[in-house]
Amino acid sequence: MNPATLQLDNAVVYDFLQRFIREELRTRGFTEANIAVSGGLDSALVLRLVVDSIGAGHVHPVFLPCRTSSGDSRRDARVMFESCGLPWDEFNISPMADAYLATQPGIDNVRTGNLMARLRMAVVFDRSKRDSGLVIGTGNKSELLVGYSTWYGDMACSMVPLGDLYKTQVRSLAAHVGISAQILAKPPSADLWPGQTDESEIGVSYEVLDQILYLLVDEQRSATDVAAQGFDADVVRRVERKMASSQFKRVLPPIAKLSQRAV
Repeated sequence: MNPATLQLDNAVVYDFLQRFIREELRTRGFTEANIAVSGGLDSALVLRLVVDSIGAGHVHPVFLPCRTSSGDSRRDARVMFESCGLPWDEFNISPMADAYLATQPGIDNVRTGNLMARLRMAVVFDRSKRDSGLVIGTGNKSELLVGYSTWYGDMACSMVPLGDLYKTQVRSLAAHVGISAQILAKPPSADLWPGQTDESEIGVSYEVLDQILYLLVDEQRSATDVAAQGFDADVVRRVERKMASSQFKRVLPPIAKLSQRAV
């Protein structure tokens, strides 16, 4: 597959996403937006995008570290706050997490990471009530399709501007709007525990993942056909399984219909 297939007209896409954000806020009756800023690429781009859409005075970001968060995350989050003309706002979630973790001896990294993600969004949603704002999600299409996100954690939001952009497209758009080179260059990570990276957990680089996903989803090719394009068959099947097993995250919870007019 030619990677050029995933290329964007960055100027057109950026303009469209700004109009999308303004329209979603307007139709829901809101003027304010709340964002959890992690120091990573996705949240950096979303922060810049929302500030450019509605103005810094209407945007309320917060950096939510825990004890194990990387110092690079704080550095890069601060860069984005400063470049967008926003006052620094930080809230450490470690005391909240510790109260629960103390009751769970032997808890593994995945459960701990999920807890951190959900606590972060609990704080952001509380602040959105304070600020009368909508919570803006920072997920991208690659993560959403393979389920590399925490249900009711980082997936909890009112809109997802980057949700139809693959990670490599997010990187292209971020470079187009001048996101810091140090943010663009660092390995993608949810920063849930020391040394954790997205690609090591997913098991494939985003460059390869995005091409496989494009063929499977956008072109609706079979796994066999995708492998025939030169991709490792085991990797393609693993990506397909991840998509299938995480489908429940991408739909509303089912409601048992008992009446004529169920919700």
